[in-house]
Amino acid sequence: MKPRQTTMLARRYVVLALLAVPPAYAHDPVFGLGPHTLYKGGVEIHLGSHQEKARDERSTESEFQLKYGLTGDWVAGIGVPYVRGTGDSGRGPTSLSTKYRFWRNDLPGAQESAAVLAKMILDDGDVGHGQAERDGNDYLLGLAYGYEGRKWYRWGSIRHRVNNDAVNGAERPDKTLVDLVGGIRFKPTEYREPDWVWMLELNYEHTEHLSGVSEGLPRQIGGDQWFLSPGLMWTLRNFAVKAGVQLPLYDDLAGDQEADDYRAQIELEWHL
Repeated sequence: MKPRQTTMLARRYVVLALLAVPPAYAHDPVFGLGPHTLYKGGVEIHLGSHQEKARDERSTESEFQLKYGLTGDWVAGIGVPYVRGTGDSGRGPTSLSTKYRFWRNDLPGAQESAAVLAKMILDDGDVGHGQAERDGNDYLLGLAYGYEGRKWYRWGSIRHRVNNDAVNGAERPDKTLVDLVGGIRFKPTEYREPDWVWMLELNYEHTEHLSGVSEGLPRQIGGDQWFLSPGLMWTLRNFAVKAGVQLPLYDDLAGDQEADDYRAQIELEWHL
């Protein structure tokens, strides 16, 4: 075989190997939704904590999630949170979720994919906690796109949450979230080396406008909020840490609602 033919054949094998082997670095954004799924039979143990602060009120939600890869494109999970607020604390509502990756485009050193997400937030939790006052389950649907390369990342997602009414008949507003995210790995690393990916997210949140009476006084809820959210993800083989903070850019909230001062999140992931 001629040297030129040998070189061309070697290049083909390299390209085929890149296409056949999934990327070692599979990431999702900190606040947005990504298309990442597990391999078939894979297990993900996930611990996360989310904090919000608005003026004198602060709430923290910590959640334990367990996910299982039904196939290489389909994952199912369950989450159990604990919520601690300014005036009340207790176990939050259990969530059941599933994500299906319906499109994947493998490129040399990169991958594009898209997935749909469905989540049901059960009507359980501690009595007396605000989220336990719902008269039925809540539901969330989402669509996510992602591009993951050796250096550059980009994601886009949209989610819509349908909230059930409260036990006392008061309406609870639906929410729509849109996320645009860019990421960069400044220095490409190998699988066994620590890896850093830096992210910057633009998050939009729309809350349905509703008006009614609360404790005998008129109330208005709903509006729009925009956040700029720097974040990062550190991985070492099958373990990852994600952290980020949402900083308010603009808000247009109805009535006398208080805008968030910040939102912060940290997550630990372990793939088995």
